Amino acid sequence: MKKIFFLVMIVSACHFVYGQGRDEFFRASDPAKSVQVYPNPAIDFITVRFEVPSAKIVKLEFHSIIGSTLDLEQEAVDDFEIRVKVKELPVGYYIIAINDPINNTRAFYKFLKR
Repeated sequence: MKKIFFLVMIVSACHFVYGQGRDEFFRASDPAKSVQVYPNPAIDFITVRFEVPSAKIVKLEFHSIIGSTLDLEQEAVDDFEIRVKVKELPVGYYIIAINDPINNTRAFYKFLKR
């Protein structure tokens, strides 16, 4: 009976950290995880918006869907927002890697360029 109780407790804890409670857990401790990327699909620009003032701290990397690194023009609008010019990109899917050097974390987001 103790083994079953212990197993249930472990599964519950894992569900909190990795399941539905995962976003709330990371949002409190990791600015790179609390991000909005819009509009998606994009035509001329995309906006990367943070819930905490991280725009001047994080580093953005852009990759094609096959992994090639892209050099895109980006502008920190304020402490919460970065605007990226995607007008010259061919139509397709792209990946944004957001590196947070303070928390030593990395998050990935996908967007479609039309």
